[in-house]
Parts: sequence; structure tokens; C-alpha cells
Amino acid sequence: MDIIKVAATSRSTAVAGAIAGVMREKGQVDVQAIGAGAVNQAVKAVTIARGYLELDGIDIVCVPSFVEVSIDDQERTAVRLSVEKRPGGSGETSPPGVSAAEEPTAYEF
Repeated sequence: MDIIKVAATSRSTAVAGAIAGVMREKGQVDVQAIGAGAVNQAVKAVTIARGYLELDGIDIVCVPSFVEVSIDDQERTAVRLSVEKRPGGSGETSPPGVSAAEEPTAYEF
């Protein structure tokens, strides 16, 4: 499983390109960030990647979770965004309760 590690100083467009590339190749990628700035960049990158992949007919979803990681023998809590293809085909249908009009359209950076 590929993990893209994002820092607060990461360029969101570069991370988005990496997300899109792994999604095209493998269909699933995890994006990991520690700290508010890094999580902000990671969320922006997933959003940008969704736009990139939309051009290829790929719709993605993101499932957030907390994970414990060890850095320099210290336990830290990271946010992990599991990015995967939206179930149900091309993603042209909206999730339950959302009309189409309402719906918004291990690398280190």
C-alpha cells in the first residue's frame, strides 16, 4: 500500500499530482499528515486530485482516520486520508440525500 506523507510546507498541487498518479495506477492510496498545516495541505491536495482524476472519468472518495506513528522513538497521532475510487462505477450518481446540484464538483513532499 502506498502512503504519501504530507508536510505543512508541501505544495498541494505536487501532492495532488502524486495522488492522481497512484490512483490511476493502483486505484487506492493513503495520504498521511501530522499537524494542522500538514492536514490542511493534504485535504487541499485530495480536492485538487479529484479535479485531475475527473478528467479521466475517475471519481474518488476520502475516508479519514487517526493512526499512531513512531517518529524518533516518539508516538505521534497522524491523520490518514484513505483515498479510493467511489463505489458504484463512474460516480455520476449523487450520494443519498445529496442532489447533483448540491454536490461539489510512501512519497514525502
